[in-house]
Amino acid sequence: MCRILSVKIKLSLMISLIVFVLLLLNVILNEYSTEVNLRSDVERDMTSITKQIAADVLQNTSENEFVLSVLLDKLRMTSYSAAEQLPPHARDITPERLQLVASRIGVSGLSVMQGNGESYAIVNSTNPREIGAISSTWPKRELVARDQNDGNFEFWSGPSSHSVAGTAVQLGQESFYTNGNLDYIIRCYMESDRLSDYEKMASTTAFLDDMKAANPTILEVTGFNPALFGGDATNADIPSFISSKELTGSPLPFGTYTYGSERDASDVKEVTKEKRIFRYTTIHNRDVIKSFILVQDPSPYVIGLVLDKKPLMRLMDEQRSNQLYISAALLCIVIICSYWLSNIMLRPVRSILWKVNEVSVGRFESAIEVKRKDELGQLAQRVNAMSKNLNIYMTKLKMAFEENRSMKEYLESFINHTTDAIHVVDLDGRITQVNRAFEQLYGYTTEEAVGRALPLAPEHLREEEQQAMEQLKCGKPLSAWETTRVTKSGEWISVSVTTSPIRDRLGNVHAIASITRDMTSRNKMEELLRRSEKLTTVGQLAAGVAHEIRNPLTTLRGFLQLQLETSKLNTRHVDLMLSELDRINLIVGEFLILAKPQATRFEVKDIRFTLGDVISLLDSQAHLCNVVFATEFGDGDCRIACEENQLKQVFINVLKNAMEAMPQGGQIAIAIHHQAGQVCVSITDEGVGIPEEKIAKLGDPFYTDKDAGTGLGIMVSQRIIQSHQGHFEIESKVGVGTTVLITLPLYKE
Repeated sequence: MCRILSVKIKLSLMISLIVFVLLLLNVILNEYSTEVNLRSDVERDMTSITKQIAADVLQNTSENEFVLSVLLDKLRMTSYSAAEQLPPHARDITPERLQLVASRIGVSGLSVMQGNGESYAIVNSTNPREIGAISSTWPKRELVARDQNDGNFEFWSGPSSHSVAGTAVQLGQESFYTNGNLDYIIRCYMESDRLSDYEKMASTTAFLDDMKAANPTILEVTGFNPALFGGDATNADIPSFISSKELTGSPLPFGTYTYGSERDASDVKEVTKEKRIFRYTTIHNRDVIKSFILVQDPSPYVIGLVLDKKPLMRLMDEQRSNQLYISAALLCIVIICSYWLSNIMLRPVRSILWKVNEVSVGRFESAIEVKRKDELGQLAQRVNAMSKNLNIYMTKLKMAFEENRSMKEYLESFINHTTDAIHVVDLDGRITQVNRAFEQLYGYTTEEAVGRALPLAPEHLREEEQQAMEQLKCGKPLSAWETTRVTKSGEWISVSVTTSPIRDRLGNVHAIASITRDMTSRNKMEELLRRSEKLTTVGQLAAGVAHEIRNPLTTLRGFLQLQLETSKLNTRHVDLMLSELDRINLIVGEFLILAKPQATRFEVKDIRFTLGDVISLLDSQAHLCNVVFATEFGDGDCRIACEENQLKQVFINVLKNAMEAMPQGGQIAIAIHHQAGQVCVSITDEGVGIPEEKIAKLGDPFYTDKDAGTGLGIMVSQRIIQSHQGHFEIESKVGVGTTVLITLPLYKE
């Protein structure tokens, strides 16, 4: 139950964690999306506000130019009227006269100016404080109008404000007039109180203030002249009126400039290339958004807009808070629902867990009651089927276990009671298992042998033993062989060893089993048998010699009796007796070769040279018998350890037999080749052949099918080849010929 509860909590926590991660990602993505969208909206709104300001500036520029033209027309008319009402000489003009004319023509002030070198001075004015003021710039104004019919007069306008004699008197507008009849310049001006209506019509302050009041986030609107703004221009005065002249001639044509920064000059220059620049910064400890947008009409200038960033951040905080509240509520709902859902999902798991616990302790009889058809119901059915199958398999497994236990005991009893020593070694040569016969044969106990690599092979046979192990590791089968082993006490014993690889399920060799049989008793028995066979052979030889010698002796006895009876010496009889005595001597000589051990001294010789000497010796006799020797000697190493004279005797016997088998002559093929570390000599004739039943008798003492033979030549040859650890074989076919195969081991360094 505790485990089920733990799984339920873990499942609920896992689902809640996944939902929490998803909600967190949603909040982050929504935060990013909101910020991007708000920035896009703010930049779009700032662009729209800038376009509206540009339209208002264009409209006010047109209105200002219109008002200015109306005002200049009025000033020109008043200047004409003043010129008509004033005398032509300045000395004749009195202040009272000026005051009277000014009130008549409706201007704020009227002055009379005369040249004083390169500058001009006011000689008379309605404002006494202006008298004596000198300036070199007043007359150098832009010419506004000339009389088209009479070019005798000039009229031009002055600035909208001016400082006179160190006093700050703000003039709304001033104009200058003169003609050929006057020796002075008439200066008319209107003060700001007279131009209030015009200012209301032409000033930009009204619509900018209205825009700021309607949108509190707008902190500042500024106009920039990209050609003049920068450096000291940031401290320039901002005109009150907007006109084409101010847009092109002032660094800051309109607005205010309290939220300035060092980057503004570079941004104003840069905006002429990119059209728009938006910058998020902090000015006067206040987060603001600054925009710079280029306007081409009526002349190229830049509108700078400063917005308060705080409302934007407040909106983002509100949306973030809403998202967090919603996500927290959803997370709580998910936690509750996931716990409830996990309880429903894990309810059928309890019965399955109960069944699994029953199966784990070996109780398979009870089954789960299945009432549903979904995946959990199918799982319960499979668990019931698994329990049933496990019950069947456990029963079979118990039976198989008992059979295996019985078989194991039987095999262990068989291995431990066999007379052959059995031991198993791993691929590193360490013994892993031995039987009792191994302990008895080698003298090592099981504790002493297991886990060690014992020196069972003598020193001179260890390399051969290692080669055999490598062949077994490669999976090559080995036949049983007789060798020598060393016991714990150091005793050498003759044994017969059979080894075989032990493979795993994949067929890889992982161990090697060896069965060792003690051959000491068998070797003693074989030695007794060999001695018995020798005695039998000696008896056969003795009987054969006695039989072979008896016949010549009988002949000699008969001839001697005949000589005694006749008392005559017959030379023909003497020749026959001498021939019989030679035969007896030959038989006795060959018998001595067989019976008497000869001292042999082995030397390393090339068998090709030995056989070549014999062929050279018999070549003359072969030529007389019309016999040809055909030789085929290989190029490999043919050195053997031998007693050369004995081998020459063997080759002479074989070659003479081959020549005698071909009375009409023929070819004798002699070949030497290598075969598995041995050298093989084959001698083949083209004689009459030997019947198959007689081949088995060849080599028996005094068995021959020749009239003058003794039957001991083949026997002597076989004896010599055996003493050289070789093999002597005869193959023959009647009417085809006979082949003698002599195999001798190659010499090893």
